[in-house]
Amino acid sequence: MTEDERYMRMALYEAEQALQQGEVPIGCVVVAGGQIIGRGHNLTQTLHDVTAHAEMQAITAAAETLNGKYLQGCTLYVTVEPCVMCAGAIGWAQVSRVVYGTTDEKRGYSLFAPKALHPKCTVTTGVLEDECRQIIQKFFESRRI
Repeated sequence: MTEDERYMRMALYEAEQALQQGEVPIGCVVVAGGQIIGRGHNLTQTLHDVTAHAEMQAITAAAETLNGKYLQGCTLYVTVEPCVMCAGAIGWAQVSRVVYGTTDEKRGYSLFAPKALHPKCTVTTGVLEDECRQIIQKFFESRRI
């Protein structure tokens, strides 16, 4: 198992937590120096807050851990491609690297705002893609019945 797969599994664990709470199952962890410094999952239903996405929760937790707003040198792992709002926050936080599992063809940042991330940020896609896609697809399929 690669390091990216290891941390994506932890993001998938967060997605499972969201699923158990009736939330859209997206999970996120922020890593610095081989340590998870922030984690989160969607809480939009629980908090009645459309901005309570997994990435926003994890960025806030990581910034709190570091006692600062910038996440330079950090990698953000998220199960689904960030939306425009989250990509903007990732950019403002100056996250150095983003790793996501599956694309979001309807709301992903790469479609609407491909330059939202910090210019020095690198992106890796497709890590545990099938697992990340399956959890989100099953959730929405169960809602359509």
